[in-house]
Amino acid sequence: MNAKPTPRARLATASSDPHTRSPGPRRNAAPPPRRRRRNLFGRIVGALFGLIALIALAGAGALYIAYAHYSAGLPDLNGLRNYQPHQMSRVYAGDSRLLAELATERRIFVPYSAIPDIVRHAFLSAEDQNFFNHGGVDPLAIIRAAVTDVSQYGQGRRPVGASTITQQVGKNMLLGNEVSFSRKIREALLAMRIERSLSKERILELYLNEIYLGLGAYGVASAAQTYFNKSLDELTIPEAAFLAALPKAPNNYNPLRFPDAARARRDWVIDRMTDDHVITAEQAAAAKAAPVTTSPYQRPETVTGANYFAEEVRRQLVTKFGQDLALQGGLVVHTSLNPTMQTLADKVLRDGLLKYDREHGGWRGPAGHLDTHPATLATSWATDLAAVAPPPGMLPEWRFGVVISETNGEAQVGILDHPPGPAAPTEQRVLPMPLSDLGWAHPVHDGHIGPSPRRMSDVIRVGDLVMVEPTGAGKQGKAILRQIPAVEGAMVIMDPTTGRVLAMSGGWSFEMSQFNRASQGLRQPGSSFKPFVYLTAMEQDISPSQIFLDEPFTLDLGAQGVWKPNNYSLNFNGPIPLRIALEKSLNLVTVRLAQKVGMANVAKTAIAFHEVDSMPKVLPAALGAVETTVLREAAAYSGLDMGGKEVLPSVIDTVQDRDGHVIWRPAALACDGCNDPSKTPTVIDNRKQIADPPSVFQVVNMMEGVVARGTGYAAGKGLDRAIAGKTGTTQDFNDAWFAGFTPDLAAVVWVGFDNPASLGKDETGSALAVPIWHDFMQVALKDRPNLKFVPPPGVTMASWDSGYGTVTDAFKPGQQPGASGPMGGSSDGATVASSADAAATARTIAPHAAGVDTGLGGLY
Repeated sequence: MNAKPTPRARLATASSDPHTRSPGPRRNAAPPPRRRRRNLFGRIVGALFGLIALIALAGAGALYIAYAHYSAGLPDLNGLRNYQPHQMSRVYAGDSRLLAELATERRIFVPYSAIPDIVRHAFLSAEDQNFFNHGGVDPLAIIRAAVTDVSQYGQGRRPVGASTITQQVGKNMLLGNEVSFSRKIREALLAMRIERSLSKERILELYLNEIYLGLGAYGVASAAQTYFNKSLDELTIPEAAFLAALPKAPNNYNPLRFPDAARARRDWVIDRMTDDHVITAEQAAAAKAAPVTTSPYQRPETVTGANYFAEEVRRQLVTKFGQDLALQGGLVVHTSLNPTMQTLADKVLRDGLLKYDREHGGWRGPAGHLDTHPATLATSWATDLAAVAPPPGMLPEWRFGVVISETNGEAQVGILDHPPGPAAPTEQRVLPMPLSDLGWAHPVHDGHIGPSPRRMSDVIRVGDLVMVEPTGAGKQGKAILRQIPAVEGAMVIMDPTTGRVLAMSGGWSFEMSQFNRASQGLRQPGSSFKPFVYLTAMEQDISPSQIFLDEPFTLDLGAQGVWKPNNYSLNFNGPIPLRIALEKSLNLVTVRLAQKVGMANVAKTAIAFHEVDSMPKVLPAALGAVETTVLREAAAYSGLDMGGKEVLPSVIDTVQDRDGHVIWRPAALACDGCNDPSKTPTVIDNRKQIADPPSVFQVVNMMEGVVARGTGYAAGKGLDRAIAGKTGTTQDFNDAWFAGFTPDLAAVVWVGFDNPASLGKDETGSALAVPIWHDFMQVALKDRPNLKFVPPPGVTMASWDSGYGTVTDAFKPGQQPGASGPMGGSSDGATVASSADAAATARTIAPHAAGVDTGLGGLY
């Protein structure tokens, strides 16, 4: 059954075996040209794929290089994760009323959960409709912006942005506002990083609290107050839409300047909110029908007239914490300010300066002049006056007016009254100004004060702009001519038991000059420095009854000549006890005393009490030829009041951070239990003892004599209080001081010119500063307990004949009145016998026999 294969079968079999192929022709083999075409096509395709791969690789490399380039230096997101937005710091007075808001950016931070839905949706509709769907960059928005920019090319318009809210957060907080392609790339890269690091809610929270919305408002909460005087949860749909219309160009949509543009932009936002189904068509129609009206922000009740105090607080906060934290850290600062005392201090200081100016200043001329023709002024004066800004420094009770007419004996002055309330109309009043009230207004010509005016034209003319104080009502009303004094002054009120500054007046007007003469003005204290010379002597066991010579003193200064100090009275008393010498403020006794104890020791005492930072060890310094401030002297005298404790002045009680934690309080006085409701708070006095308490009390008792019988007599007149103090007057009557204290209240007054000049002959601390001090204390002490200065343990109070009457002094153990002998010989070294050997009746007073123990060492 082995059949032979057919020829076709054989052919197939043969062709299937390469080893048995027939060498003959093969009909079914592919022709060679077709094979070459296939190989060429394959090579082309391969080359194309290789080229594409190469281009892709090169593109990837270029993209990587570009990414590395643009991402280099991008801000670290760690700061953004822990970011705390800038917030205003608030300063409160001692009665918890708002004193000041400190900010470089006015912002109120509101967490995401407290931002109403309508506000969030309004901003999302206006700024980033796809916010919750994109990863930081919105491609569709980029395409739309690109098409718009191309169509507007060459028209000079600002390129249309396509920034998402995330990009805006990166730009506003980390990059800046540079307009460039490079910044847009960096912005997009940063936005994608932010999206990977923060939640959408946190990003939106940062945006809504950071965005600038015009009129100094940063963030939606601040803007709601600024434009509508509302909190966020009180905003209506049209109000929320208006705020959302502002981020693009807040100044261009200011409703006060551009009401039509503001309304058009607001309505556009309302349409977007309707498209996003945030509000219904009916709500949108009602919102569009509402006008764009604003209500200016009304601050809560604040303390007025404490600008110098508030500025001192701001300066100290910046010094302690730096400007960023002080002005942008959301601090809550409680201060020592007593608003009642501040108002009183301002008033008595200004009254004193006005009194001096009326007696010495003369009339320095009107504040300006209207060029209106006198014939038309009678009818146009109100309009003309309203167009002129009043001069700075006017008191609240004064008015800015214009002289409408005048005769020899009287002028008519027109003023504008502005009743309280934004809707209250301005009232026009015309008041008479009689010549009989202008006896003080001596015209000043070339710096010289002329005679009293004899007719109104010697003082004012028609058209003159003047400051007046209206008095009386109806036909009894009249205008009293006023002018801002050229003389200046300062006053500090302090609680000596703690060092808390209760009030600080730094000059006539903070509006005119922000220079604080109480804390920044360095002036010579004159004789108010003498208690520190006497304290140095008491610490060297010299007693108040010690006799010193009051006679001419000469000191050879070599090449600088001869120094010959003198007493103010230009006479000499001969031998005199120290107690009387301090009461009379005798310079020659003080110089001899300083020479006796050594100026190095005097300087040590003054520096320890912080009266000065440093001082020359020369005898003129014993008479106050050094520089200090009113605030320093108040603290130094408080140290005397406290029996030699170091008293550091403090205007700040506590500082809390934005989370409510106390981060600073004065270290001198600690409070045990203040943060524990279950414990009774106890004040712990950590202050240094910088002087011997018995010696300090001796000086305080001598200073009581200054007020009872000496140069400070007028300070205690009619007060019936224990008061110690010292007057001060410098060379040529350039500075007038009085520093005094009761057991629980200290006050220092200074009067002088900013550019040192004579206040006038006999214008001493007794004449100028003491009346201001007295007027303050007369009111401030009314409701305070009548305390006495209590001697420390072991001090003996003894009455003795001083030769100038019987006085009572404090003596340490072993000291007897007049027994310490004569001291302080004349310039040639001679001595004189004691005149204080009269019998003394001594009595020992037990500690704390009078007054109240404050728990701060028992000294007052």
